[in-house]
Amino acid sequence: MTNSIVIIPTFNEIENIEGIIRAVFSLHKSFHVLIVDDNSPDQTAIKVKELMAEFEGKLFLEVRIKKSGLGTAYVHGFKWALSKEYSYFFEMDADFSHNPTDLEKLYEACHFGGADLAIGSRYVTGVNVVNWPLSRVLMSYFASVYVRFITGMKIFDATAGFVCYNREVLERINLNKIKFIGYAFQIEMKYRTYACNFKIVEVPIIFTDRTKGQSKMSSAIFSEAIFGVLALKIKNLFNQL
Repeated sequence: MTNSIVIIPTFNEIENIEGIIRAVFSLHKSFHVLIVDDNSPDQTAIKVKELMAEFEGKLFLEVRIKKSGLGTAYVHGFKWALSKEYSYFFEMDADFSHNPTDLEKLYEACHFGGADLAIGSRYVTGVNVVNWPLSRVLMSYFASVYVRFITGMKIFDATAGFVCYNREVLERINLNKIKFIGYAFQIEMKYRTYACNFKIVEVPIIFTDRTKGQSKMSSAIFSEAIFGVLALKIKNLFNQL
């Protein structure tokens, strides 16, 4: 039994799913993997079920009825994993934009470094992004600048989706109150962690844009983040977070 579980939401990731699962299980540190699939038409879940026979007791699958957003997928995964005895809970994309070997760095920051939330950060040591157009790099970078300005959090990559939570954080945060589903979900989780005075650290990583499959990013997701940050700040000011 490991103390760590990696939660990977999927929708049409048939081109990446086997590779990312095998990459996680090849690491020196032992991790379990939970795939939360939104009923992918490309049969991502069927491939995971096939692999579950090979990785029995280490690979798990939750299939939801329809595509309902990244945030709700992670909340579903968190609740499932909290019913087990894991101590560390990881978020990671299926498309290899997050290097699986960096899972061990995030784990070390929490388990040995005392962090309650470790963030795989693209911007803490500059701009470490590969294969993104300049427009998207600037949008992502200045979104984090905006979040720092509004919230007061000293986090350089507030929209990062590659993170490790200590169990206590997820037990303290009321997951039923999580409102946002896209980029704003990542900001909201970090802000709620920050508001509870947990220790947050950023671990530098190199983010590489996907080479297979289609991105789920949209302008609506960015809009949610921009306006969602203001809503979170106001709620916190009135002790309604």
